[in-house]
Amino acid sequence: MPHFIVDCSQSILAYHDEDTINEQIHHTANASGLFAEHEIKVRVNPYKNYLVGNKRDEFIHVFTHIMQGRTTEQKAELSKAIVTQLTQMFPHIDNIAMNVSDFEKATYCNKNQL
Repeated sequence: MPHFIVDCSQSILAYHDEDTINEQIHHTANASGLFAEHEIKVRVNPYKNYLVGNKRDEFIHVFTHIMQGRTTEQKAELSKAIVTQLTQMFPHIDNIAMNVSDFEKATYCNKNQL
């Protein structure tokens, strides 16, 4: 944990490949100081078929899931840092966004907790 899940139009991969996107988001998340580097997970889901405002405009949206306990300000700074990095990488794409959702400690379980 945390998980950074990048939904995007497949066409953006012509500018930067998935490995580069993963590495840049990983680096930016790690630089935030909010997470242990070995726990950061990033993946890209490119979509061939999509609509944005009823058009085929390219898009990137990062869905981020983190363990509860960070402040609203920390989450906002994280979102801004990731969106800034993606905007630098993809200056021609108008639709770049991110949101952060919290995992609830009481209901979270992974294999190591069994």
